[in-house]
Amino acid sequence: MTEHGADLLIRAGAVHTLVPGAAPRRAVAVRGDRVVALSADPGGLDAWVTARTKVLDVPDSAVLPSFDDTHTHLIFAGHSAHDVPVQQARDLGEFLELIRRRAASTPEGQWIRTTANWQELNLAERRMPTAAELDQATGRHPVLVKRGGHNDVLNTYALRLAGITEDTPAPPGGVIGRDADGRLTGRLIDSAIGLVERHFPAPDRATQVDGLRLAGDQYAATGIGTVRDCLVSLDDYAALQAARNAGVLNVRVRALISGFGVTDFDELLDALEDRRYEADPWLRVWGVKLGLDGGLEAGATEEPYACDHTFSGTLLWEPDALTEAVEAVVRRGWRVGTHAYGDRAVRVLLDVYERVLERNPGLPANSLVMEHAGLAGPEQRARAVALGIPVTIQQPLQHDTAEVEQEFWGTERVAAMFPARGWLDQGALIAAGSDFPVGQFGAMRSVWGMTTRETVVGVRGPEQAISYDEAVALHTTQAARLVGEEQLRGMLTPGRLADLTIWDRDPATCSSDVLRDLNPTYTIIGGRVVHGERD
Repeated sequence: MTEHGADLLIRAGAVHTLVPGAAPRRAVAVRGDRVVALSADPGGLDAWVTARTKVLDVPDSAVLPSFDDTHTHLIFAGHSAHDVPVQQARDLGEFLELIRRRAASTPEGQWIRTTANWQELNLAERRMPTAAELDQATGRHPVLVKRGGHNDVLNTYALRLAGITEDTPAPPGGVIGRDADGRLTGRLIDSAIGLVERHFPAPDRATQVDGLRLAGDQYAATGIGTVRDCLVSLDDYAALQAARNAGVLNVRVRALISGFGVTDFDELLDALEDRRYEADPWLRVWGVKLGLDGGLEAGATEEPYACDHTFSGTLLWEPDALTEAVEAVVRRGWRVGTHAYGDRAVRVLLDVYERVLERNPGLPANSLVMEHAGLAGPEQRARAVALGIPVTIQQPLQHDTAEVEQEFWGTERVAAMFPARGWLDQGALIAAGSDFPVGQFGAMRSVWGMTTRETVVGVRGPEQAISYDEAVALHTTQAARLVGEEQLRGMLTPGRLADLTIWDRDPATCSSDVLRDLNPTYTIIGGRVVHGERD
């Protein structure tokens, strides 16, 4: 059985297989991209060692499966690798100076874009820049400032190129920012960002591939081995394929193709036909992404916003139209993940999904997924469980945006966000992610957040905290179930993919302060070291 040996042998202090009821092992052997053997004795697999076997002796370390980030945006992270890193700024002066420096080395007339993983309340002025302030950084370049996936701010040059004037009406489901005198502030929210995004030139393929290489390395360095990228255009997918073909895609990707702004779903689904039977374990289309409501500033709520008692967020679809769109996708054999952030959006989406299930009996399990469900009370949680609707939650999003969110929704609703304890106690299938660039990605950072409910403004909703083991499961065994790959990933057993992480201390025994910033010494995907010392 062992005459051909293992490609990799790890002897560790503990190998946590995550098999229910199984004691930790001490050694794991890998051949090709699969786990082939485990042993409770650190020397129990030595017969698998040959001259070509890479042996990792890490007696003080712990081994876990690699983690999934079930709702994130690797594509955004790839863009950010070459964008202006405004998350480094402490105030608007530094923010503008970073743009000014980029402008000094950028040909006149060429677009400048910023990273999206920052929050205005982290700046000393506690607000976003305006078009007029961006003009001070450069008037010779169009500037696109991104914040998360729902907000853009433009300078005057960019507003002009996008054709946005003071007379431009806001598109349905969007906001064009204006001051008290009706003048443009440069800010665009939700569907209004499409007015400028279509004018931003696509980067060349080599730049895209390099960005994906850097971004994948960053995810892997935190213990993430598979990402479910929840907003991928067809061109983005081609870039992912190019990165895979070049051998630089260092995380597995399950792509949700964007249905935002689509008016002809048959056309989109026809374009996906060539992807249907691609069996690459590193890269594949998971399904289609839709969005029902806005994000931080426009999530659709049952009760008015704390900051504006006349506003309860925005629904981007009429229920009947969304039902037709979801049906168009599932009838072609694809899955759907739909963004529903506020509690009103959760209720409406469950109405839609219920109708789709009634009209299409026998859909495969987990064909319809709810993304976020930021606010979901016991009644709607029970409905989701009864309908068999899985949910992705993102504690890092709550951590990083709690102060912003409190201004819109108030402290009580922020404390109720992402009720992991409630979901689990009611029997839901939930899985965890980050929603980068809004939340910070990282395996143990997310586990820390779910076990402590810490945010940038302190603990919020401690009654919704879950245990370490439960939190790990949401990124491993339960994530694999939601994605539909539980027979391949999520646990370490013979025959499953050799996707694992090695930690220099056992995360299960770490204090919360240590857990928050803990990263693995190795991340190994398909038996290949993608983070850590390589041959």
